[in-house]
Amino acid sequence: MREPIHKMPKYQNLKEMLEKSGEIYGDKPAYIFKTEEAGKFREITHKEFREEINQLGTALINMGLKDKRIAVISENRYEWGVAYMATVAGTGVVVPLDKALPGNEIESLILRSEVEAIFYSNKYDHIMKEIKEKGNSKIKFFISMDLEEQTDGIYAQKELVNQGKKLIEEGNTEFLEAKINNEEMGIMLFTSGTTAMSKAVALSHKNICANLFDIASTIKVDENDVFLSFLPLHHTFECTTGFIYPISKGCKIAFCEGIRHIADNIKEYRITAMVSVPILFENMYKRVMKNIEKKGKLETVKKGIKISQFLLKIGIDIRKKLFHEIHDNLGGRLRLFVAGGAALDPETEKGFNELGVATYQGYGLTESSPVIAAEDDKYRRLGSIGKAFPSLDVKIVEPNEEGVGELVAKGPSIMIGYYNNEEATQETIDEEGWLHTGDLARIDKDGYIFISGRKKFVIVLKNGKNIYPEELETLLNKIEGIKESFVYGKPEEDGDYKICSKIVYDEEIVQEVFGTAEEEKLKELIWQEVKKVNKTMPAYKYIREISITKEDLIKTTTQKIKRFEEIKTVLN
Repeated sequence: MREPIHKMPKYQNLKEMLEKSGEIYGDKPAYIFKTEEAGKFREITHKEFREEINQLGTALINMGLKDKRIAVISENRYEWGVAYMATVAGTGVVVPLDKALPGNEIESLILRSEVEAIFYSNKYDHIMKEIKEKGNSKIKFFISMDLEEQTDGIYAQKELVNQGKKLIEEGNTEFLEAKINNEEMGIMLFTSGTTAMSKAVALSHKNICANLFDIASTIKVDENDVFLSFLPLHHTFECTTGFIYPISKGCKIAFCEGIRHIADNIKEYRITAMVSVPILFENMYKRVMKNIEKKGKLETVKKGIKISQFLLKIGIDIRKKLFHEIHDNLGGRLRLFVAGGAALDPETEKGFNELGVATYQGYGLTESSPVIAAEDDKYRRLGSIGKAFPSLDVKIVEPNEEGVGELVAKGPSIMIGYYNNEEATQETIDEEGWLHTGDLARIDKDGYIFISGRKKFVIVLKNGKNIYPEELETLLNKIEGIKESFVYGKPEEDGDYKICSKIVYDEEIVQEVFGTAEEEKLKELIWQEVKKVNKTMPAYKYIREISITKEDLIKTTTQKIKRFEEIKTVLN
């Protein structure tokens, strides 16, 4: 079993985490925001954040919401965090909803989860108005994050905070002294997918806090770190690692203004750490290297990498000084990237690490709160997801001759089960308590885990050979000008599959690289590059056919390819 490399207190529940970490970091800034005046920022301390949680929680209990389910839906913002914690740390069960869902799906999840209150931003006013008028849900309280005061039967979060403050001043301690059942469901999370397919994952405080301990004992952050929150907060990866974890360590959080603003936000907020999906880091790395090449400094940087890598072996780190121009372009303080949700291109990981930005790959599922394994400074092997976390056991079930089989995990961060779905729970967690991840992987002799791909997406050829689409996509995405790709098997008359790929190109870059944006010519030029990739692989893995497009692939809100949706578009 992996040993923890950093000291971290073990919290029993999120209420205890807020209280104890608040005592240590109370005066440190928890959030930073822009003001209307350029270059001026406003900060909220950890003490102020926790006071607002207590005030809102007190008001919620006073409204009769003790032990009830409360939903939260909005873009990433401060009020989301307050509402989440005010619910989960003493009031009831929090139900974070996907902000990108259409109205009918939001309504479906509200009905399924039986929430009795919902916090939302003004973006959802019309959807909530329709749900309120229908009157078919259990919602008694519609709470706006944007209203200043109660209007037309809609409550205002700000007003509730003020009411809670008065109640506490008058001696109300119901929320402050609320007892948490660490083993019961405290968080209900819906897996991505259509509402018919999505399952409600039941997580407890024990689950989240076990994962919190594992993350903190593996990847070190402190009160000097500033996180850029980019992925949707309703997603467990961002919620646990980009919200709860930094709050527990006294860090500061800034909200990204959108994908086009990432580079500016990193500089403006002087970001030090970021948790995101691989495609974001891969694109950042491509831009960094392209910029170096344009300035004619590629060879100088390569020499610098050789020197710095040699010095690292004897304990001397000069990367920040040696590559100061690159670091300055990334805001000057960036030191940590953690990628999850899909496989990170090894070239990107190796490249950023060589330039002095520690880049780790992690892996997990909503059902495991979410992280199962990750790399760190001690446990790192390129191409792997590191080793299993200290409190978790992992193994490979039914490995083939290459040692590849389904990855299963067991430990305190594994979900209670799927809410109201015993059959699905039994399919996913076996009698011995092992969570079946649905991912194919192998574990090397030192305990490093290498993911091959999703079990349900593997293409099995007639000769029994397995093709893992994600593996081929990683190779294709390295071709200059290719933004992303989707590999699939096209059924043939003989019952076998032809390996094909849909390729998304970057108009600007292909014009520069190939000298044309005309699709027919471009397709032939890209095909020549694909054939070069083919030559690096066994013949059975060869991509035999491609199509190209400039339209992005269909994705989830966390930028995972919706493979079942894409397969419909390419095979129709």
